Amino acid sequence: MRVSVVAATFVVAGFVKGVTGMGLPTVAMGVLGTLMLPAQAAAILLLPSFVTNVWQLFAGPSVRALVKRLWLMMAGIVAGTVAAASFIAGGGGQWAVAGLGAALTLYAVAGLMAWRLSVPARHEHWLSPAIGALTGLVTGGTGVFVVPAVPYLQGLALKKEDLVQALGLSFTVSTIALAIGLAREHAFAVGDLGESLFAVVPALIGMGIGQRVRGSISPETFRRWFFICLLGLGIQLLARIFV
Repeated sequence: MRVSVVAATFVVAGFVKGVTGMGLPTVAMGVLGTLMLPAQAAAILLLPSFVTNVWQLFAGPSVRALVKRLWLMMAGIVAGTVAAASFIAGGGGQWAVAGLGAALTLYAVAGLMAWRLSVPARHEHWLSPAIGALTGLVTGGTGVFVVPAVPYLQGLALKKEDLVQALGLSFTVSTIALAIGLAREHAFAVGDLGESLFAVVPALIGMGIGQRVRGSISPETFRRWFFICLLGLGIQLLARIFV
C-alpha cells in the first residue's frame, strides 16, 4: 500500500513540475506529510528532487552566470537548512507538521492572490543571503523549499529560461542541504536511499508527461487548481495540531 501511494504521489508531483517547472517537493511533502512524519517524507523526496532539479538546472546555458549572481543566496540556504534540520528531524514533533501546513498554506495563498515582488538591483547584495537563510530555515523545519525563495527569484525580473534555471539551482542546493541536515541529525543515512531511489522513476515519468502536455494546458487554470489543492493540504496539516 505504501509503495503504491509513494509511486502515485511522485507521478503527480513530477507532472506538476513538468508543467510548471517547480512543485515536486512541495506536492510530495504535502501529500506524504498527511501519511507520515515530515522527516520520513523529506528523506523519500531527496533523490527524486535532486535528479529532477539537476535536469532542470542544466537544461539551459546560464548556469555559471546564475551561480555567480546567486551564490550568496545559495550559501544562506545551506546555512539555514543545516541549522534548522533538527526541527524536522524530530525535535519539533507535531509542530513540524504544523510548520509544513503553514508553509503550504502561505505559499498557496500567495499564489492564488498573485502576489509579485519587485526586487531593486541595488538591494540584491544583502537581500539574497537574507532570503537564502530564511528559505533554509523553512526548508530545515518543514522540507518545503519554495518560501520565500520562489517569490524572491520571480521578483528579480529574470528571463523565463533563466528563472526556470534559477529555480532549479535553488531547489538543487536546498535538496543537498536538507540531505546534509537530516544526516547530521541521524534522520537519514545511505542505507535509507532505497525508497528514495524507487521514487525517482515515477517522478521522471510524471515530469515527462507534464512536459509533453504543457502546451495544451492553460497555465493560469493549472496554477489556480494547483494552489487550491496545496491550500487544502496545508489547512489539513494545520488542523492536525488541534485534533
